[in-house]
Amino acid sequence: MKKNFIALSMLAVLSGGVMAQDEEAPKDFTMQGSLGAILTSGNTQTTSLKGDLKAHHELQKWSNDYTFEAAFRSEQVEQDDGTDATETTAQRVFISGQGNYKLNNESQRLFVFGSYEDDRFNAFNFQSTLAAGWNEQLWDTKKSKFAYSVGPGYAFNETDEGESVNNFIVRGALDYQYNISDTATFVQIVSTEVGSTNTKSKSESALTAKINGKLSMKVSLILNHNTDVTDDRKNLDTETAVTLVYTFF
Repeated sequence: MKKNFIALSMLAVLSGGVMAQDEEAPKDFTMQGSLGAILTSGNTQTTSLKGDLKAHHELQKWSNDYTFEAAFRSEQVEQDDGTDATETTAQRVFISGQGNYKLNNESQRLFVFGSYEDDRFNAFNFQSTLAAGWNEQLWDTKKSKFAYSVGPGYAFNETDEGESVNNFIVRGALDYQYNISDTATFVQIVSTEVGSTNTKSKSESALTAKINGKLSMKVSLILNHNTDVTDDRKNLDTETAVTLVYTFF
């Protein structure tokens, strides 16, 4: 029931901005997806897959962002009886959406945010957040742009031991993009959710270079940190990837 409630809440967040603009023609819609894979054989046999979809929808009164991420890794592991078996060693799904309602000054907005993460091998069975507050685009030029969000919210978490950890939080996020050249872009995204029982933080640094009109290559580093984890888990998870990015729109 709890997961169904969270999923319905996420759907409301993701669709709310678009529903409010049914009669308005969008100014701009962009979507891109990335995919990376590593296959090894010989002494070690592994399969690693990573992909994501990111979309931005610019409307007359709303500026909306949507993200979907997934990662999977399996390895051939020798059992006690000498036989080999394939075991899943990483499996993660993350989805988020943020709708920013523009005020009279379009760079100043009110935002609503929702996210859901299911990571099979971190300290939580799932982590989900709903938040709302103030968003501002401090600048947006041809060379760079910078925005921030801050506001209260509520976190729904379940540890890998099955314990529910729900509490009020304060969420803050920074989003910076720098266009190095016509074909290269650097992006830095940082977010933190401060609660009474756990502080969850995420940092994503990415460098993207165009190969042709729609295809690019991206090098990224993602850091996920939780302050409150069980003794057999680490606070920090890191992910380094090289992926191909395709721009659909």
